[in-house]
Amino acid sequence: MAGAYWVIAWRSVSDQAAVDRYAATAGEVIQASGGRILARGRPAKTYEAGISARLVIVEFESLSAATSTYESAEYQAAVAHLLGAAERDVRVIEGVE
Repeated sequence: MAGAYWVIAWRSVSDQAAVDRYAATAGEVIQASGGRILARGRPAKTYEAGISARLVIVEFESLSAATSTYESAEYQAAVAHLLGAAERDVRVIEGVE
C-alpha cells in the first residue's frame, strides 16, 4: 500500500504569532495521527514558475490517514488560528508503489 502526503505551500503570512499558535498545535495532531514531517522551509532553489515561499511535506501511511487527520476536529482547531493570518495551498496526494 502506498502512503499519502500533504503538500502545503504557504502563499502569504500576515500574522506570524497566529502561525506560531497553529504550528504548536498542528505538529502534535500530525504526530499523534502517525504523520511525519519530511521537509519544511523555504526552497533552496526554485525553477520554472516556482515561488520562494515556505513549503511543508507531511507523510502518512495511507490516503485515509492523511484525509482523516486533515478533516479532524483537532487539526481544524489548529487551522482556525490561520484565518485572516495566512493563506496556504494544501494538497493531498497518494504515493506511488
